[in-house]
Amino acid sequence: MSSRILVPRILVLRHEPFEHLGYFAEILNQHKISYVYHDLDESAAPPAFDSLIIMGGPQSANDDHPGLTAELRLIENTIAAAKPVLGICLGSQLIAKALGARVYKNAVPEIGWGAVHFTAAAQNDPLFGKMPSPSTFFHWHGETFDLPVGANWLAYSDHCKHQAFRFAANVYGVQFHPEITPAMIDDWCAQPVNYGDVATLAVPIDAHAFDTAKLARMAMEGWLGVAGTSA
Repeated sequence: MSSRILVPRILVLRHEPFEHLGYFAEILNQHKISYVYHDLDESAAPPAFDSLIIMGGPQSANDDHPGLTAELRLIENTIAAAKPVLGICLGSQLIAKALGARVYKNAVPEIGWGAVHFTAAAQNDPLFGKMPSPSTFFHWHGETFDLPVGANWLAYSDHCKHQAFRFAANVYGVQFHPEITPAMIDDWCAQPVNYGDVATLAVPIDAHAFDTAKLARMAMEGWLGVAGTSA
């Protein structure tokens, strides 16, 4: 949790301790914007919040898990209340499912660095409009989703059609990982839950192959603007 408790407060749904805000936390702290994590297996109800970020994780949005069921309800209610929402990887899949879209296995797993291409709809988007197309981001997912009805398709990759979407004006699903730092990549590769994925890689991942800090700032500060938070 950030050291200052200011409003609006951001609730961050976290599915694993190692899948945290990364670069996004640095940016929020620089702007003195408060946030609080709510972990998947916490028994206490989440606190009141003004906007919502849903992180990634090794779980599936289709898992029969009480915590994920509660998250889906929370996401549905947050969208219905017109509050800003940002989902990363599993978070984007949960948003898609909450909006009635199908979540399913991708044709191939995407693990490591890869190009993300932006669509025409992203050209003036607050998060992605200033990013080069393509831009290289980090990926780690085996599932994907159909584009929710009414959503704007914003990005794709060679192996995954739906890399980002916007629903209404303030709900974003992002399949890739703009938040990830090199230290996080090394940490993910060392996590036992990820050993199976790592074993499939032809070569080890170079955590420092690309510097995405500026892209992370574009995405986070763009979303803060959409969320009505001074950045």
